[in-house]
Amino acid sequence: MTQPNQTQNALPEESASKHDIAGNTAKSYINSPITPLFIIVGFVIGIMGILFTPRQEDPQISVPMVDVMVQYPGASNKQVEALVSEPLERLFKEIKGVEHVYSASDRGQSIITVQFLVGENMEDALVNVYNKMASNLDHMPEGVLQPVIKPKGADEVPVVTFTLSSKTLESTQLRLLGFDVLQAIASIDHAAQGFVVGGDPTEIKVEIDPEKIAGYGISLTQIGQAIRAANAESSAGELSAWQQKYLVYTGDFLTSADDINDLIVGVKDKAPVFVRDVATVTEGAKDATNLVRFYTGPANKSTYVAPEGENAITVALAKQPGANGVSVANDAISRLTELKGTLIPDDVHIAITRNYGKTANDKVNELIFKLFIATGSVTLLIWFFLGWRAAAVVAIVIPIVILSTVFAAWMMGLTIDRVSLFALIFSIGILVDDAVVVLENIYRRWLMDSDTGVNVTVDAVSEVGNPTIIATFAVIAALMPMAFVSGMMGPYMAPIPALGSVAMVISLFAAFAFTPWLAQRMKPKMESLKAAEEKEHEQSERLGRFFEKLLGSLLVEKVKGWGLLLAIITAFALAVYLVYSTMVPVKLLPYDNKPDFSVVINFPEGTDLTITANLTHKLAKTLQEEVPEITTMETYVGTPAPFDFNGLVRHYYLRNFVWNSDIQVHLSDKSERHRSSHQVAESIRAKLTEIAHQAGAKVQIVEMPPGPPVLQSIVAEIYGPDEATRNATAEKVTQIFEQAEMVVDVDNFITEPHDTWRFVIDKQKAMESGISVSTINQTVEMAMGGFKLGDVKQGFKRGEPTFIVLQAPQMVRAEFARIGQIPVQSELGILVPLNELGRFIIERQQTVLYHKDLTPVQYVTATGQGRLGAPIYGMLDIQELMDQSPELNGLNSNFVFVPNGLTEVGMMWAGEWTVTYQTFRDMGLAFGVALLIIYMLVVWEFRNFLIPLIVMAPIPLTIIGIAPGHWIMGAEFTATSMIGFIALAGIIVRNSILLVDFSRQEIAKGVAITDAVIFACKARTRPIIITAAALVLGSSVILFDPIFQGMAISLIFGILVATLLTLVVIPLGCVSGRAAFCASPSNYTAEMGAHVCGLKTPEIEEATIHPRMKLVFAKTAIDPFNPMAMVKQAPKAVALAEESFDEPKKAAVVVKKVEVTETPQVIAEPETPAAEPEMKVEEPEVVAEESKAVVEEPKVVKKPAVRRTRKPAAPKKGATPEASVTEEAPAVKTPAATETAPKTSEPEVQQSAPVEPVAPRGRKKRGIQLKDLNEDEK
Repeated sequence: MTQPNQTQNALPEESASKHDIAGNTAKSYINSPITPLFIIVGFVIGIMGILFTPRQEDPQISVPMVDVMVQYPGASNKQVEALVSEPLERLFKEIKGVEHVYSASDRGQSIITVQFLVGENMEDALVNVYNKMASNLDHMPEGVLQPVIKPKGADEVPVVTFTLSSKTLESTQLRLLGFDVLQAIASIDHAAQGFVVGGDPTEIKVEIDPEKIAGYGISLTQIGQAIRAANAESSAGELSAWQQKYLVYTGDFLTSADDINDLIVGVKDKAPVFVRDVATVTEGAKDATNLVRFYTGPANKSTYVAPEGENAITVALAKQPGANGVSVANDAISRLTELKGTLIPDDVHIAITRNYGKTANDKVNELIFKLFIATGSVTLLIWFFLGWRAAAVVAIVIPIVILSTVFAAWMMGLTIDRVSLFALIFSIGILVDDAVVVLENIYRRWLMDSDTGVNVTVDAVSEVGNPTIIATFAVIAALMPMAFVSGMMGPYMAPIPALGSVAMVISLFAAFAFTPWLAQRMKPKMESLKAAEEKEHEQSERLGRFFEKLLGSLLVEKVKGWGLLLAIITAFALAVYLVYSTMVPVKLLPYDNKPDFSVVINFPEGTDLTITANLTHKLAKTLQEEVPEITTMETYVGTPAPFDFNGLVRHYYLRNFVWNSDIQVHLSDKSERHRSSHQVAESIRAKLTEIAHQAGAKVQIVEMPPGPPVLQSIVAEIYGPDEATRNATAEKVTQIFEQAEMVVDVDNFITEPHDTWRFVIDKQKAMESGISVSTINQTVEMAMGGFKLGDVKQGFKRGEPTFIVLQAPQMVRAEFARIGQIPVQSELGILVPLNELGRFIIERQQTVLYHKDLTPVQYVTATGQGRLGAPIYGMLDIQELMDQSPELNGLNSNFVFVPNGLTEVGMMWAGEWTVTYQTFRDMGLAFGVALLIIYMLVVWEFRNFLIPLIVMAPIPLTIIGIAPGHWIMGAEFTATSMIGFIALAGIIVRNSILLVDFSRQEIAKGVAITDAVIFACKARTRPIIITAAALVLGSSVILFDPIFQGMAISLIFGILVATLLTLVVIPLGCVSGRAAFCASPSNYTAEMGAHVCGLKTPEIEEATIHPRMKLVFAKTAIDPFNPMAMVKQAPKAVALAEESFDEPKKAAVVVKKVEVTETPQVIAEPETPAAEPEMKVEEPEVVAEESKAVVEEPKVVKKPAVRRTRKPAAPKKGATPEASVTEEAPAVKTPAATETAPKTSEPEVQQSAPVEPVAPRGRKKRGIQLKDLNEDEK
């Protein structure tokens, strides 16, 4: 056996021009010493990327929001709306990058929220708001206080929270301890904003006795002035004496309650009146306005137990922008551990109630593990199909690509999060295809050429270079448009197109540079290659016969062909119907399995703290009894809990009223429970709702949304010309919401009517008494609580000052008769009782007026539930009920456009629906752009407008697998499902391109188009199946992830169905569109074009069909240009020919010569299938006259102009030159050069030996015997 060439020499210089980009890349790296260095560098930078790229659970979304809070004391809600909110709305709307401007106008105050476009820089947004505000302060009305501007962004969300609880310490002590702890942990690297929630601030209360101050003739203003005057210190200057320089200070600050008690506030009967004579001074907790409690649940593993709840405070800490949340959280926990037993007493229990660092790290580690599983699975798959050497190459190349992509993510400022890792996981199945295609072709060329040298390897890479490049960029073209999705879903899903495209480019380079280098150094012996090829030969033959039979029957029998088309259309329609009939629900994103959820409680405005606290405690106890998965809980009454990203968007940090509360519920690890967090939340909703309704409150079960947060899942924005109309319509819509079965947690933003008290001043009596209205107002304010006179200087206390508060005791404030005894001092020193200057009356509290984008609006909200929990189904249900309602039947409701609320009442659907609509709209546009780009790429590659349509035909067929796949798995069709569908477009086109390119190459060699497509299926089925199997294995690891299950289902079921259909649809499309492959043949004549592609013109038909066979074809209805039909009808044609001609024997000769003895089409020579009947016709003795006729008939062929043709294979001995070149005339024996030519003009016709088909260069003589198919077309 001849030994293969094992040379490692570089290619000759003159061969460089024969290679494309792929070949030149392979040539440059296959023997370069820098190649292994690049491989090592790929590993090193990838490890750096894993270590230094910030980790977090979700992608960082920059949604700058700025709250502008303006106080306008004494102004009504209408005045605040007209004089403060509306002018500021117009100003802020002018700022570039502003998306929405919201406002809420209440009595005496306004909050304007400026929401910027996603991706805007927070610092720039804040500066723009500050500049716009500062430059227009002169337009504010008199009496408006200095605005407070607070930025709110994703970086404001705490990454870690600690709850400190104790059975012995008071709430004031816990709060002071919380500030000490915050100060200690805030010193770690990359820590940002921190705050303490809960506990009562310490203050010094000066609680007056109305009767005593009236008896002593002391007014509240006198007491206030005395305390303020005594609590002062200033710098008096400096002096130089005794050879030193001294600074001089005067005055002293108050430091304790005793200091205040000893202050003189007046004189009575020439005796001083001290503060202690008219008031009680105490230092202690502020009047309770909030309550924070810590509970333990059934799944608690700590020895600390608090079933009834204990006093608690929560310390929250955020991270700096761009910092690694994992390291910040871990450092904070480490610092807190160090404080235990020193700063933190032993009787204080510490519970880590939020740790985004841990959840992010756990999620990242889990996905990295899945990444390894996917890589290992794909490697084993390659081992199974191609052997261990190919698997070793793939096992090296894939990690290099993935690690390099992680490094690229670091360079692009991305994070390691679940979305970016999902992008890498689903890319594995695509990444492996480049290496597999190149590697398989290298092995094939080694076997064909019996040479494993460098030259053959480079040629093999070059041979598949262009289609691989086009196929790779087709996948990138499918992914990249998704990067331009607007709204918050854009940056949320941005890592998928970004990292997927980067990974594809790196994998393409690795396939051309690293794969040949590795293959050359791990190449098998030629004996091993041939042994492997022998094992696969039988399978290949069966595959070829399968496609020959399948495609042949579909091409010949029109009933089967039309049946296949009808079946595909029917399957497509049924798949679409699954979505339309809601058998496959559509949703933006499903709920994730989170470690916690919240219960938000809203009492009517005006409810007292004690009522809210009692219901909250009752609900917490119910949760303990009903949910065994609970580890701990915190209740926050009258104060907002530490907000998350969802609470940031919903402004939960403003829920500081005593009628608001929420419960933070923490569950055990998801590995320790059988139910997901969403299932737990759904199971408890009905019970909690019933209890809350009995108490007159409303509850909402709030789960952290898996995608961008919104105001609520279902939001109806009510627009109208006036407040009364908007509120009345909102009330009616709320009633309809409550009737709908698909929605829960119904609420609206209408302020519940509640009473307030007003002291109405008798201005005439006040003027007669010489007392100003402002003095009376101040007196009432001092009496009713919370009037601050300054603070005492206690330097050892951290966090917040200790204020001096002047007020009447809590019980006295409710007795207006006693309050009326408080004297008010006139300018002349005359004391007048308060009840002579006015009276208390009761009135309704004014409502809050809401605006959105300068338009008055009212909101109705709800949440979807059940299997059809997506907003669209609840909205359609509500819309149907509204259409049936006589009062709302004519309401103008819009799904996209804002109605004109200035002239008519209208409603617009918002909330999660808006994000869903925008996301699927933009993804649909992205998909259209992707198809256009793919089409242009394929046109550029094939220089044809029809072939790209054939290539892209299987794309819509993926729906046939995707929709039933979601139905089988019981999953919702989500945004990630759509991403999988879009990605499949590039993957399917990749396979189609390789099939079509292979067919085109075969056609260029002179192979009939029918044979060419069968050869393409035979050669490319295995790598296509490998790609599909790799994608299935890579995606299977995320099949049960709550968020990305839809993507996995789309990829798995879509690729399985589309792969099977591609191997049928593409060949049929090539045959049906054969004109595109042979429209302008440049390497064969018109006769060959008719043979190869079946192009029929009158001239070609006349020239290529034997005159005596035309009658046979006419009678049998055989299409001479349809090879499949020729094979099937050949026996009938022979029989008919014998009956039709006068000389059957001679006719048989003609049939034999036309059907059998002509040189077969140039194809790979497989063995003749045993099933084919052999046509044995006894050779008769032919007379010279008849022989002359047979030989001369081909001379009438009307040949077209000669074109550039491929040089034909050399004929074997016994065949005439004419027969071997034209392949039209029968073989005729010619005289040898040394013999004398016969004198007769009618040469003797002799039977020539059958001509052995010549295999094209570079292809082994194996495969399916299609000789009969090709002979039909000659």
